[in-house]
Amino acid sequence: MGDLSIDCGECVMAHTDACDDCVVTFILSREPGDAVIVDAEEERALRALGEGGLVPKLRHRPRQAG
Repeated sequence: MGDLSIDCGECVMAHTDACDDCVVTFILSREPGDAVIVDAEEERALRALGEGGLVPKLRHRPRQAG
């Protein structure tokens, strides 16, 4: 498993209620359009925190090319 690149401009959940409750928004309070790079170990940690109910789950879903 490689690094996970999160680019909100490429997320199908952008500008939805799910985006407002995304772990990326929750933890980083990022600027709109800024990509977030999460390595494999950090992704596992975020997933575990989300599954444990400690933070909102990661809701990023990449857009299909085409």
